[in-house]
Amino acid sequence: MEQFTNALQTSLHKSFIDRTAFGTERYKAQMILNDERSNRDVLSVILEELTYCQSFIFSVAFITESGLATLKSALHDLNRRGISGKILTSTFLHFNQPKVFKELLKLTNVEVRLTDVEGFHSKGYIFDYGEYSSFIVGSSNLTAQALKVNYEWNIHLTSHENGAIINHFYDQFSRVWDEASVLTDDWIKSYEMIHSPDEWDHAKNIFELPNHYETNAVKEALEIHPNKMQTVALEQIQAVRDEGNNKGLVVSATGTGKTYLSAFDVRRYRPKRMLFIVHREQILLQARADFKRVLGGIPTDFGLLSGSSKDLDAKYLFTTIQTLSREDVLHSFNPDDFEYILIDEVHKAGAPSYLKVIEYFEPKFLLGMTATPERTDDFNIYELFDYNIAYEIRLQEALEEDMLCPFHYFGVTDFEYEGELIDEYTLIPQLVTEERVQHIIDKINYYGYAGERLTGLIFCSRKEEAEKLSDAFNERGFRTLALTGDDKQEERLEAIEQLENGLLDYIITVDIFNEGVDIPRVNQVVMLRQTQSSIIFIQQLGRGLRKHESKDFVTIIDFIGNYKNNYLIPIALSGDHSQNKDNIRRRTLETDYIKGVSTINFEQIAKEKIFESINTNNLTTLKILRDAYNALKNRIGRMPLLEDFIVHHSVDPLVIVQKYNNYYSFLLKMKEDLPLLRDAEQQALNMFSLEVLNGKRMHEIVLLDQLLKNKKIHLSHYKKCLQQMNCIVDDNVLNSVQRIFDLRFFTEANRKKYGNEPIIVKNEQNEFHFSEHIQESLRTNALFKEMMEDIVRTAMRRSERYLPNKPFTLYKKYTRKDACRLLNWQDDESSTLYGYKTKYQTCPVFVTYHKDDDISPSVDYGDEFLSPDVFKWYTRGNRTLKSKEVQTIIQARENDIDLHLFVKKDDDEGTGFYYLGEMEPIKKTVEETIMKDKNNKDIPVVTMHMDMYEPLNSKLHHYLLEKIV
Repeated sequence: MEQFTNALQTSLHKSFIDRTAFGTERYKAQMILNDERSNRDVLSVILEELTYCQSFIFSVAFITESGLATLKSALHDLNRRGISGKILTSTFLHFNQPKVFKELLKLTNVEVRLTDVEGFHSKGYIFDYGEYSSFIVGSSNLTAQALKVNYEWNIHLTSHENGAIINHFYDQFSRVWDEASVLTDDWIKSYEMIHSPDEWDHAKNIFELPNHYETNAVKEALEIHPNKMQTVALEQIQAVRDEGNNKGLVVSATGTGKTYLSAFDVRRYRPKRMLFIVHREQILLQARADFKRVLGGIPTDFGLLSGSSKDLDAKYLFTTIQTLSREDVLHSFNPDDFEYILIDEVHKAGAPSYLKVIEYFEPKFLLGMTATPERTDDFNIYELFDYNIAYEIRLQEALEEDMLCPFHYFGVTDFEYEGELIDEYTLIPQLVTEERVQHIIDKINYYGYAGERLTGLIFCSRKEEAEKLSDAFNERGFRTLALTGDDKQEERLEAIEQLENGLLDYIITVDIFNEGVDIPRVNQVVMLRQTQSSIIFIQQLGRGLRKHESKDFVTIIDFIGNYKNNYLIPIALSGDHSQNKDNIRRRTLETDYIKGVSTINFEQIAKEKIFESINTNNLTTLKILRDAYNALKNRIGRMPLLEDFIVHHSVDPLVIVQKYNNYYSFLLKMKEDLPLLRDAEQQALNMFSLEVLNGKRMHEIVLLDQLLKNKKIHLSHYKKCLQQMNCIVDDNVLNSVQRIFDLRFFTEANRKKYGNEPIIVKNEQNEFHFSEHIQESLRTNALFKEMMEDIVRTAMRRSERYLPNKPFTLYKKYTRKDACRLLNWQDDESSTLYGYKTKYQTCPVFVTYHKDDDISPSVDYGDEFLSPDVFKWYTRGNRTLKSKEVQTIIQARENDIDLHLFVKKDDDEGTGFYYLGEMEPIKKTVEETIMKDKNNKDIPVVTMHMDMYEPLNSKLHHYLLEKIV
C-alpha cells in the first residue's frame, strides 16, 4: 500500500505540478487521443486496463455493434479468469439499436442495465484494482469510430480507493444504476415493438452506393467519377503508357474496385474494341454490368462470349478463358481485333490456356489485374507484363483509405478432444462430434455479425468435414449448404443466390470460394482449417471485405488449433514476410498496423498457440529463403540486392546474413553466376554484414558511407556528420567505433572470422581510411564494392527503427554482445557477462523470465515483474549484502551507474532480449535471502525491487508474464 501511495504521489506531482520531476510515470494523468502517429488510441488503453483489472464498470450513452466487437475477445478472456463487470447505457435518442442489446446479452460476465435519465450522455470507463482504480472520462462512447478513429479528448486518471473523485464517480454510477432497468430478452422485445426501425435508421453506417449507375446513358455515365485510389491508379497506368509500354499490371486488394478502375481506364483510352477476360462465368455478368455503368452507350455494345452467348461483334466483349482459348473461337478473331485487352485474376495467366490467348492477340495495351501476384509455381507474372507494375495497393493501405468494409478478426481457440486441441491430424469423426459442433456454434454466436441477417461463409479443410458439418448445423436450426469442387457451376451460382437472398445462413466450402466470388452481403467468415498459405488466408478473409449497405463491418472468426503453421496467421494479417521471429511475435502482440476501425483480436490460448508455433518452426529453411528470393527476383526482373528485400517488404536481410554470414554466400546457394571473391573480401563482408547491417548504431554506418564516397574522412568532418544525424558524439563512442573497425573489440574467434586485420584505421592526421587490402578490393572488384554499398544502404534503412541519440531503443531486442558494443565497452565480454556485470559506469542486467524446467536450482532465480513499473530482481548466488558487487548496484544512483534491464520470455527466443529501459533499486526492499544450490545446500542471495524509469508496455508485459506450456 505504501509503495503504491508513494508512486501515485510521484505521478500526480509530475502530472499537475512539475512534468520534469524524476520518478515513476506509472499512474500519471494522461490525455488519451486517437493518434495515428503514435499508434495509440482509446481502445488500446481500455484493453490494457481490462487485461489487469479485478472488475470494471462502463457508463456510456451510445454503443454500436462494431464498438462492442472490439472488446469481445478481451471480455471472453476475462470471463475465463472469473472477472466480471457492469455496463450502464441508455435509449437516449434511440441511437442504440435492438441488435446491439442482443449482443450485450451474450456477455455472461457483464451485467447490463438501461437508464431512462433524460439527456443521459456520459462516457466513462472505470477499472477496479482493489486498493486503487483507474478511470477514463471524456468524449468517447463505445463505438468503433470513437475508440479508434475520431478526434476525441479523454483523460486517463488513477486514484487511491479513498480518493474523493473516484468515490464521487462510484456514487454517481450507483445512483443511476440502482434505478436502471435490467437488460433482458423481454426488455429488448418491448423496445423493438415500441420503436419503429425508422427511429434508429439515422444511426446506421450506410455506405454510399452509386445508385445512378443503373442507367446506360453516356451523359450520366460520365458523371460517375473514380474514387481517390482509382484516380491515382489511372494516372500511374497512363504513365506506363506514356513511357511507351504496351502492358501494365495492377495489384489491388480484393474489394477495392479493380473492375471499376479498369472501366475508367477504358473510358479514358477509348479503344475501338475491348476484350475483358475472366476465369469464371459467375463474375462475367457483373463485370459487364459495371462497364455499362461507367462507359454508357447502347446495350448491344456490351456482349458476352460464353456458353450460348456469342456476341462476337460487340464493341466491348466479355468472355471466359475457357471459351476464348478454344481453337475455333480464338481463330474466329484477328490478332489485332482488340486495341485494349484486360485480364482479371491475372495471377492465373501461367496456365497454357492464358498463354495461348496472350500470345495470339496483339493489342495496343494489355492490362492485368490481381490481388495476389505471388505464385506457388515458378511462373513469373511480373515478367509477363515486362515488370510494369502500374499500381499496387495491398490490404493495409486499402483499409487505411476506407476502400474496404472494416473487419473484426477473432483468433479463437478450437475444441479440445479428450484433452488434445484439434490439429492437422485430427480425424473427421472427431471434427464433427456433437461437442465440437456446439463449440463452433457457441463461438460464432458470441462473436456475431453486423446487421440484421446472417450471411456467412465457412471454410473447411476437407470435403467430408464440410458435408458432415453442414448436416450437423442444419440439425441445430441453421440453414446451410456444403459446396465442394465436385459441385457444378450452376449449383454454386444457385447456392450464392440463396445466400444473398436470405434462404441460407451459411455456405460451407473447401477452398472453392477463395477468389472469383463476389458476395457483398457476407458479414461473417469462419475459418475452420489450418493456415497453409498466407495468400489463401487473405483470399478467404477478403470474401467479406466488400462494402454493402447491410453491414458496417464483417466478423472473421478463425479457429486456431494446435497447428504447426499457426505462425502464418500474423504474417498474413500484417503482410510482414521478414521471416524474423521477433518481428512476427511483435505482430501478434501489437496489431496497430491495422488502420481505421478494423481490429485484430486473439483469445489468450489461441495467442499462445501462435507463439508456440513461432518458437518451434524454422522460418529460415533454404526452401523458404529460396522461394522468397525467387519471388523478389521475379518481381524486379534482376538479381536482388539486400536493400531490395526491405524496399519490397520481403525477408529481413538480417535473417539471411545471420544464416550465411554474408549475402555473397547466400547468392552462391541460389546458384547465381558471380565473380569470385577472395577470402579476405568475404571476411570483410562477414564483418560488415554481422556487425553493421543490423542498424543498431548509426556511427559505424555513417563512417562506412563517408569512406565509400570519399576514401578519407577527417575526424572533425566525421563528428559533424554524426551531429547532423542527431547521434551521440563523445570520446567513448568514437573510441568504441574505432575498436570495432580495427577488430580489437572482438573475441579471437570473431577476429579470425573477420580476417584478423584492421578494416578501417585512423592515421596520425586524425583521418579515417580503409586499410590497404580493402582499398585494393574496392578499386579492382566491382562486385565487392557493390555489396559494400548495398550493406550501407540497407543498414541505413534498418537504422530508422532505432533512436540515434541513445544507446538503446525501448522494446527493441539486443544480445549481450550488442550491449557490450553499444555501452562502449572496450571488449566483447558477452561470454562472461551472464546475468549482469558492472563496468564503465554501466550495468546491463539480462533476465530469462521463464527458465527451463530442468535448470539447476542455483540459477533458478525468482525474477519477476510485480507491476509494470516494479521488477523484483535477484543477484547471483553466494552473494550477501556485504558483497562489493551488490553494494555497487544498491548504490547505483549515488555512484552514477546506469542499470539497463534486458528481458526475454524464454530460451526459445534465441539470444536477443527486449530492452525495457533503465531502473534503480528501491533500497528499503533490499534483503538477503536463501536459495538452494545444485547439491540442495543453502546459499545466500540478495533480492531487491527495481523501480523502472519507464513502465513496461502492457502488451509486452502480458506476453512476458504468460508461460506457454
